Order: sequence, then C-alpha cells, then structure tokens
Amino acid sequence: MNTLKNKVQLIGNLGQDPEITNFESGKILAKFSIATNESYKNAQGEKITDTQWHNVVAWGKTAQVVEKYITKGKEVAIEGKLTSRSWEDKDGMKRYITEVVCSELLMLGNK
Repeated sequence: MNTLKNKVQLIGNLGQDPEITNFESGKILAKFSIATNESYKNAQGEKITDTQWHNVVAWGKTAQVVEKYITKGKEVAIEGKLTSRSWEDKDGMKRYITEVVCSELLMLGNK
C-alpha cells in the first residue's frame, strides 16, 4: 500500500504549449497545465461542465517526450505524485503552488 500514498492519475487536454527548460547540468524540465472536465446535471436538469486546471512538471526522459510530441490541445493521460511548494514573489508576497510531478505519460486521441 505504500505506493498508493501519493499517486495521481489524470486525463485531460493541454491548455498551452509546454514550457521547456534546459539546465546547464544537462537536466531538462517540462511545465504544462492540463484541463480535466466533469459533467453533471443541476437541479433544473441542465448539463453543467466543471473544468479543473492542473499544473504538471516532468523531468528527464518524460520531459523530452513532452518537448517532442506534446502541444496545446493534445489529450494526455498522466500519472505522478502531488507536490506543494512556496516562494516569495518580487513584491515580497509568499506564493504557493501544488503540482503533479509526472512519472508516466500517455498520449491519447488524434488531436
């Protein structure tokens, strides 16, 4: 059960082209966001679609695949773990972000 403690699986579409960073050390980082949609009917019987955005980061070989094949609008399935971090912005305000660190990526659809 230890492998299930922090595991995320999402299927969604990229909102924009990935941001790729190549470091002097040779490491590569890909950052992108995906949208997941959930539909339901409200009390009046109207179909409502709720869209959630998820920040994703990928390193190494996974980042290389993202750089080469993944673009805005593509449907992907990802698996990874949730991480949270904080930093201070240029105005001295503390900022927080939660990201999915992607360990597995599967390209879906024909987009």
